[in-house]
Amino acid sequence: MWGICSRTLVGMAKSAARPPHLVRPVAAHRLPGRYLSHQGSLPSLPVPPLQQTCQRYLEALEPIMEPEELERSRGLVEGFGRRGGVGERLQRGLEERARSTDNWLSDWWVQVAYLDYRLPVVVHSSPGLVLPRMDFSDVEGQMRFAAKLITGVLDFKTMIDNESLPVEQQGGAPLCMHQYYQLFSSCRLPGLHQDSLLHHRGRGPAPTHITVVMNSQFFQVEVYGPDGAPLTEDQILVQLRGVRGASEEEEVEPVGILTSQHRDRWGGAYLELTRDETNRESVSAIQSSIFTVCLDGPTPAVAAERYRSAAAVQMLHGGGSRLNSGNRWFDKTLQFIVGVDGTCGANYEHAPAEGPPIVALIDHVVEYTRKPDTVQSVTGTAPPAPRRLHFNLTPEIRRSIAEAKEHLDALARDLDVEVVVFPHFGKNVPKRFRMSPDAFVQMSLQLAYYRMYGRCCSTYESASLRRFRLGRTDTVRSSSRASLSFVRAFDDPRKQDTEKLDLMDKAVKAHRSYTDMAVSGQAIDRHLLGLKLQALEEKLGVPELFTDPAFSRALHYQLSTSQVPSKADCVMCFGPVVPDGYGVCYNPMETHINLALSAFNACPDTQAGRLARAVETALLDMRTLLETTARAKL
Repeated sequence: MWGICSRTLVGMAKSAARPPHLVRPVAAHRLPGRYLSHQGSLPSLPVPPLQQTCQRYLEALEPIMEPEELERSRGLVEGFGRRGGVGERLQRGLEERARSTDNWLSDWWVQVAYLDYRLPVVVHSSPGLVLPRMDFSDVEGQMRFAAKLITGVLDFKTMIDNESLPVEQQGGAPLCMHQYYQLFSSCRLPGLHQDSLLHHRGRGPAPTHITVVMNSQFFQVEVYGPDGAPLTEDQILVQLRGVRGASEEEEVEPVGILTSQHRDRWGGAYLELTRDETNRESVSAIQSSIFTVCLDGPTPAVAAERYRSAAAVQMLHGGGSRLNSGNRWFDKTLQFIVGVDGTCGANYEHAPAEGPPIVALIDHVVEYTRKPDTVQSVTGTAPPAPRRLHFNLTPEIRRSIAEAKEHLDALARDLDVEVVVFPHFGKNVPKRFRMSPDAFVQMSLQLAYYRMYGRCCSTYESASLRRFRLGRTDTVRSSSRASLSFVRAFDDPRKQDTEKLDLMDKAVKAHRSYTDMAVSGQAIDRHLLGLKLQALEEKLGVPELFTDPAFSRALHYQLSTSQVPSKADCVMCFGPVVPDGYGVCYNPMETHINLALSAFNACPDTQAGRLARAVETALLDMRTLLETTARAKL
């Protein structure tokens, strides 16, 4: 359940009232019939009962606020939910919206959570993914692996196009597959105050090319033949060799680094860049391409134990303007990264889709690349040579590139990433004690944070809403009354181990219960957001509930977390969503756990490595408590 849009939504009120007219979804009438049949059978996202959300919101505040602070918030919540009050009016409006739309949340969510968000997509929004390190002996090895990766991605795309991709299920219920149709030939477009999404699927002839970037130069590479069939691996390899040769002919300014900028600054530079017809054609070729492949240069040598952390940095931002950050187009939905030193992975722009479709694609590609090479017969005419995408740079654009380099380098210096493989156990231990592995890891995060700071904090974990038509995510609030009781008791010498174990069991079960509630559409965060946006839609102003400091604190996620259950033993990573917070991504395998933690160096109170060590200790201590404390019901 990967979705990292846990950044605060408090400051988005002004733009949220604007209709999402710039979002260009896939045209429904052009999608395949079986897709529509499946989608039509899915239920609509429900609007939770108002009083239920009010009560659960107060419960969410309890572990992060002092009792006297909570009293004021309790009064505001009671007033908001009072019979005949503003809350009931907004609830009726939201229920009416739900009756008249496929999903009352989806358009609002894409707009306020992504397209109105103005910080750079790099680190702040776009996740990175690290594949197992490849063993390349030379640049030719890099080219060959990239060719195989491309054919693997196209193989996955064929399953989507042919609708042979199995419909995923959760608890026996089919899931919405719409996000799979957003992955290819899509791109984010910058604006001066809000962005938009461009999906080329269903908009005329399907694109037949990808973008390949090498030495900060962009090339259009055809990957389908005249008969509509994907090119073979050997044919694509010939294309990539052509890219390599052409990219070494000259040095250019890294135009792609402009996409790493603050969205308003990039929006202004975009207007200047696309005034030129040649530039417009080049940008359009990138935006419409099926996906992008970044053929990276070498990265700085690091000790073996630091390799995964260094690789995560490459996937998140490219290592800086002197390394590979200019070898990107960060607005592109899918960027696959193949480094000459074997550092491989992906970066993806988050607006069109959450993590599960990306993970499914990556798992397929990793399995595909591990297949033994086969002899391929090349028939028909040779594919066209790669087409260099030219850019004419004005002095103003060159200044924008220099500014983007400076800002990207500052962001790269500020980001602190720690990737660890916890080797002692994985899902096997909590499963042995009939505990949810996800909830077990989440409680280890709560214990680690409490030990470091002596308090609990707002904690976000993404929960999938794909049981519903066009569903995205809601929030699992991992910090609860049960988790607070557990972490307070764990190191208290006055508590017996049996009591500690009982509290841990209750905390794990409480988290599991909230997760079940969230995936059923009954969590509080998206409902509260919907009520706030409905108030703006009805021009009622923002109710006092949403200007309460407690509401801001509830949305200030100092722990922004996500479980990514990849089968390929990959490492996922993303940045913190608040300046004094942590980003935590984890992949529990059967006998080990991959953990990627991030923080900002500018904050003196956060350190990714320190939290990583605290989490490892918490996991071991929790296992010890389980294994040494006899209790009949376990």
